[in-house]
Amino acid sequence: MSFGIFQRHAKVTYRNHLFVEAMDARTQQPLPQRPPPEPLRQQGNGDFTAIVTVLFAFIIICSMVLIPSSSPNLKNSLTVLHQVPEGHVGVYWLGGALQKTTTTPGFHLKLPLITHYEPVQVTLQTDLVRDIPCGTKGGVMINFDRIEVVNRLKKEAVYETLLNYGVEYDHTWIYDKIHHEINQFCSVHSLQEVYIDMFDQIDETMKDALQADCTRYAPGIEIISVRVTKPRIPESVRRNFEQMEEERTKVLVSVERQRVAEKEAETQKKIAITEAEKNAYVSKIVMEQKLMEKDSLRMQEEISNAMYVAREKSLADAKYYQTMKEAEANKLKLTPQFLELKFIEAISNNTKMFFGNKIPNMVLDQRLLGNFLRDLEGKRNLEA
Repeated sequence: MSFGIFQRHAKVTYRNHLFVEAMDARTQQPLPQRPPPEPLRQQGNGDFTAIVTVLFAFIIICSMVLIPSSSPNLKNSLTVLHQVPEGHVGVYWLGGALQKTTTTPGFHLKLPLITHYEPVQVTLQTDLVRDIPCGTKGGVMINFDRIEVVNRLKKEAVYETLLNYGVEYDHTWIYDKIHHEINQFCSVHSLQEVYIDMFDQIDETMKDALQADCTRYAPGIEIISVRVTKPRIPESVRRNFEQMEEERTKVLVSVERQRVAEKEAETQKKIAITEAEKNAYVSKIVMEQKLMEKDSLRMQEEISNAMYVAREKSLADAKYYQTMKEAEANKLKLTPQFLELKFIEAISNNTKMFFGNKIPNMVLDQRLLGNFLRDLEGKRNLEA
């Protein structure tokens, strides 16, 4: 029965009670001539019912006003109207027996002192586990200040989980279990592994361990994630770790300096190689330029020589041709008559005066020469 129906019922009952009181006031006037009618007895019963109803409504109102300041258990036992917050479901115990029926967020009614109610969260919740001591494989005691476990109870598994492990199910499968798993992890690993080497793996290891047991024994509990803070270690051990870290930092600095020096040397080497390659390339270009200039000069000399040879050859050919033509012309001129003419011209150009007893016989000799030449020409003609 909802709160609205209950309120309407209370109003109707109160109105009936007022009506009955008015009727009683009328009936209390003296009527000697008439006996009291029988229905008045029934109205008396109605008065009792109305009084009980009003008293019950008064108790409900008082419980709603006074109980919120009392303890939660007493409030859950005495309240009739209760509220289930968002993200929760309402779970009920009737006479101590867990009921399978659950309610959704909102206002609901229950029987006081008989039905007990608890809200159970079914959205994501974070359980914070504090101060977890554990001993490492080497016997060093360390302490985890806080571990956060994000989990969720599935809505359809609320009844089974609460039936088996109660409302405080997270104490069994999260708070107590995380203590056990942390101690198991520390007992098989050294301080170096727990504090430094494998610290980043503790979150996933704890999550897998918790989820494995929950899946096996309480499948309604879902482990979302586990967040582990850095553990506290003894002060002397912490100083040793700090000194080790300082030495490691110095080594890393030395390694980085060496690496920087190697990089600088390699850079200088690359610069020198680049400069040498550049100079070699420039020298090669200059040499090729000089060779090209020499080739150009050689080609110019060859062209000049070829031109000179061609010119000289042309001149020689022309001279040869001239000489041949002159020889042919002279050959055509070598006739007895021409020779005789030339001879006479030569003699006439060299006129001399002779004094003495004898006169030279050059004219006779010239005649003899002319006869000789005619005989020679005749032989040539015969041979031809």
